[in-house]
Amino acid sequence: MTRRATPSQTVGPFFSIGFSWLERTDLTEGIVDGPRVTVRGRVLDGDGQPVPDAVLEIWQADAHGRYRPETDRGPTAPASFLGFGRVPVSDAGEFCFTTIKPGRVDGANGLQQAPHLAISIFMRGLLKRLVTRVYFPDEPSNNSDPVFGSVPIARRPTLLARAVDAEGKNLLWDVHLQGDHETVFFDC
Repeated sequence: MTRRATPSQTVGPFFSIGFSWLERTDLTEGIVDGPRVTVRGRVLDGDGQPVPDAVLEIWQADAHGRYRPETDRGPTAPASFLGFGRVPVSDAGEFCFTTIKPGRVDGANGLQQAPHLAISIFMRGLLKRLVTRVYFPDEPSNNSDPVFGSVPIARRPTLLARAVDAEGKNLLWDVHLQGDHETVFFDC
């Protein structure tokens, strides 16, 4: 007997039920430290067409490389840097959010990771979320990051945001779900 996935077995598009308080396009609320950056981009399918029903979930450390303690999360948590947000895309597959550049965090075996944003992507038709990262342009520690370094050199540009201004405060990063420019996704 062959079984097919039904909408109730996918990760979307039912995001608005109970999750609206998680939608945040400005993750900088409650923080003092760290340079602010705005990340813009699009979620595109294998034909380069926009995906209108995706949601990006952002997890990150603060400017000092610390994640918010698990016990300090939720809708009633005190105002401080949450390090988390969800950003829905527009009908044109576009997204935009403002955050801070995180500090370096310790990884496996005590190796420090380069500043990065951990991104999960949810959308209709996916049976599990897609997990990727955004690294910052011109960051010297990118070359020593163990995760970035595990990606073949030719595929690394899919993880790098591009600066669209001289100060590096406005970044562009597109998500390609398939095709020649497919974004690197990690098994988690």
